[in-house]
Amino acid sequence: MQQEEFEILVKELAELDSVSAILNALKDNEEPEIAETAAAMIGHFSLAEIEGEKRIYHVFSQDNDQGEEEEFAEWVMNANDELMRFIAWFFYTTFEINDKETYQAAGRSYTPAKRN
Repeated sequence: MQQEEFEILVKELAELDSVSAILNALKDNEEPEIAETAAAMIGHFSLAEIEGEKRIYHVFSQDNDQGEEEEFAEWVMNANDELMRFIAWFFYTTFEINDKETYQAAGRSYTPAKRN
């Protein structure tokens, strides 16, 4: 994907209003790696209230050192964070594009998330 195409895609995603809408748009992308990754992630998010905050987690399974499947939960964002955090997380997780680059592609300023 060329830089210009990436910028157009990120700007389009930034207009959407939910994590599920973003994943569905990514699932329909013409780039196979983006579409396949997004499709595989659908249904693998969970909302949990921790320390009084609603947090969105990506829940996935992975083999541990003993070869046994183990379930993990990765904190993606707080429920009240702007959805650009999710978009940046997706592109970092999938392509190791750093958050600042994704925000810049959308024409936005990047502020690192405050984690407790």
